[in-house]
Amino acid sequence: MSNLFPYLSLGVLVVQTTSLVLTMRYSRTLKEDGPRYLASSAVVSAEILKIFTCTLLVLMENSDVRAMALLLKEEIVNKPMETMKLAVPAGIYTLQNNLLYVALSNLDAATYQVTYQLKILTTALFSVSMLGKKLGLYQWLSLLLLMAGVTLVQWPSESAGEQKVLTAGSQLVGVVAVLMACMSSGFAGVYFEKILKETKQSVWVRNIQLGLFSFVFGFIGMMVYDGRSVTQSGMFQGYNAITCTVVALQAVGGLVVAVVIKYADNILKGFATSVSIILSTLISYFLLNDFNPTSLFFLGAVLVIAATFLYSYKGKPASSTFKV
Repeated sequence: MSNLFPYLSLGVLVVQTTSLVLTMRYSRTLKEDGPRYLASSAVVSAEILKIFTCTLLVLMENSDVRAMALLLKEEIVNKPMETMKLAVPAGIYTLQNNLLYVALSNLDAATYQVTYQLKILTTALFSVSMLGKKLGLYQWLSLLLLMAGVTLVQWPSESAGEQKVLTAGSQLVGVVAVLMACMSSGFAGVYFEKILKETKQSVWVRNIQLGLFSFVFGFIGMMVYDGRSVTQSGMFQGYNAITCTVVALQAVGGLVVAVVIKYADNILKGFATSVSIILSTLISYFLLNDFNPTSLFFLGAVLVIAATFLYSYKGKPASSTFKV
């Protein structure tokens, strides 16, 4: 059962990511009379919910409030250096979110999605360099297949006349922002994985530490980007049932990702995300009726599925192993 747990957590991650993408798309395109909810506010709310959920999970592990309080004090307050280690990935994740806002302000969605999949490759490279992992020939080939497949799936189907015209300057800013986001995503994910796997500390306690820093950085970002709107209409302006669902899925996603990193690795997480992209596209076509698949989509889907199986294939360990 323990051997199946990593793959079970990956399956849950695929379902969660797909649901989040669909509900978030619906919530951001839903026509409302009042103001739309602030994305920065939803990020902060998700961190609050994640901290609350992790606290409950720690309480369940320690059976009573006093034992939980002593544990949190010991691990968070009495070990400041260990706690401060989580400020690094939290800060980088915040930087990554800001970079993605810049990228989406300067690039069309199709170009952004294709380019942002480079985070899978950067994660693999950081896993090799920082964690000392060795990827076999088949795994390197699977990464190339994955990149090709996702690129084909996300290839824009609109004609050039329908696409947004962007200046060369804004395109450059967008591409640089995406590339920096890919680098920060790969580094922060592997750094967090390294912390989780080098300690026997509960993954929930680590998430509380990470959530506290993420909340602080996220709140600062919210006040910088949307401070005027928050001051005028409040942090929870435009919230409804769909918004709360998005926040809940975001919070759960953070926990599922933490479990995946603990028991699997960041590269497998990247594959799960890619599969989720394809599932989201299929559901958009069959249920939401807002996507028309092309031959490139089906070819890309086949490549991604083949890459997933190829990554799991066990070749001869001594044959071809690359290390960066």
